[in-house]
This record gives sequence, structure tokens and C-alpha cells, in this order.
Amino acid sequence: MHYIKAKSILSAKNGMNLYRGCLHGCIYCDSRSTCYNMQHKFEDVEIKLNAIELLEKALKNKRKKCMIGMGSMTDPYIPLENEIQNTRKALELIYKYGFGATLITKSSLVLKDLDILKEINKKTKCVIQITLTTFNEKLCKIIEPNVSTTKERFEVLKILNQNNIPTVVWLTPILPFINDTDENLIGILNYCAQAKVYGIICFGIGLTLRDGNREYFYKNLDKYFPNLKEKYIKTYGNNYMLGSKNTKYLMNIFYKTCKQHNIICDNNEIFKYLNTFENKEANGIQQLELF
Repeated sequence: MHYIKAKSILSAKNGMNLYRGCLHGCIYCDSRSTCYNMQHKFEDVEIKLNAIELLEKALKNKRKKCMIGMGSMTDPYIPLENEIQNTRKALELIYKYGFGATLITKSSLVLKDLDILKEINKKTKCVIQITLTTFNEKLCKIIEPNVSTTKERFEVLKILNQNNIPTVVWLTPILPFINDTDENLIGILNYCAQAKVYGIICFGIGLTLRDGNREYFYKNLDKYFPNLKEKYIKTYGNNYMLGSKNTKYLMNIFYKTCKQHNIICDNNEIFKYLNTFENKEANGIQQLELF
């Protein structure tokens, strides 16, 4: 790991990445793409030395309360979080200044902050987003080697639901010729139904590859799935979008299952929900005034 002094912390859309780089080792990771101009080795995690100071200043100066997002590029619960505690400190500031929070993770470490997540959710809104791609536990450890397994993430979803914290699942990516099967999809969807997730974000069945992450992905195909790289190259060439030949069949299962269990599956509706700030305390006062 290494430290830098950042110039700013929040994006124009009120998102932030407290860390840059990752040790999760997911073979498909888009954040490795060269288009993001990372100037250091991906596994050499960059820590923003003044991130919490910048965040407090930004929140103090905001005229309007909103949802603050974390984890679009780097998981806020990489193992270093145990030592650095930047995610915890950021959540405490979000609570202190009355903002809502949402974050994306693949780690059960999120539960160490369950107390502050509950407090934020009482005051405003806190939504935890968790990525699920692979129902088979053995395959999961190959594709996503250094994170909580799918079953462990399922347990996290259940605990969050038991504590009235809404959850959203990212069902992406699903890898052609590897886990684009009805068995995999149904297994994940059953987990989502049992955990009573609010919604599932899905952009179709497949993955994206661009310079940087393509080379890493193919390197791992050679290591774990002999001869599959050649099949990918023959099928997709140098395409950015690699759609599964099973897309239509699997998406039918996806929509049918979501409808059956009242799970929101319209991406636009879910993103609107994630970005909508709620002031529960103010709503409570208004309701009391009515009586």
C-alpha cells in the first residue's frame, strides 16, 4: 500500500473511493482497465491520506442533503479497512451531518459497521449493495479468490434484512462458457429471494473486457480453464461487450423469478431509489403533527 494526498474526495454525483486498487483478485475486474489511468500497480492499494478531512469539509459545505456513495471502483471493505478504518470514519461523518449512504461490496467485513449503518438508516436511508456472480462455492473461489464466498455474502444479506437495512444485488458479470447456466442463475436468485433483497441490477448475461482487464482475464483463463481463452477470442474477437449465447433464456428466468418474489429488476428504478435521499426524522415529525 502507499499514501497520497488527494485534492478532492466527492465526485459530481456524490460518490467516492477511499481506496484505489484492490487485492480481491476477481479475474474479471473492470477497474484494472487502462482507461482509468491508474499510475501504480493494481495490488499496491492507494490510500488517500486526507480523505476523511476532505469529506468532512465537503459535507459541511453541501447546501442540500443527498445520498453519498462508496465503492464504484474499489471495494470499501478491502482487508486494509480493518487497519485504516477510512470507511468506518466516513460512515460516522455521513451520520453526523445527516446524509444518506449506499455502498457496494463483496465482503462480510461490512457487518463490522452494522451499528453505524443502522443509525444512518434510522435517520435517513442506508442501502447496501452486494455483488453476486457465482452460486457454486468452488467456482466462486476461482473467479473471486480473495473475497467472501457467495454463501457468506448471502448470510450478510440476510443479517442486513433482519436489521431493516435495504439491500440491492448486482448480478454481474456472468461469464460466458463458465457460469452462464440456469443452475447458477437460479441458485443466486433463490438466495436473493430468501434474503428479501429490494432489487437486482442486471445488464444482461455476459461481461465487458477492455485493455488492461482483458489481459488479466485471459491470463486467469489459461491458469484455471485451459483452452477457453481461444474459444473467447474465436467467439468475441476484441469486442468490449461479450454477451452469452444463453442470454434470452436466462433473462426470461431472471424476470420471471423477480416478478414472482416482488424483487425490483428495472435498473432505472433501482438507481433512482439509490440516489433518492430520505429524511425519516422529518417525515416522522410531519406525521406526528398530523395527529
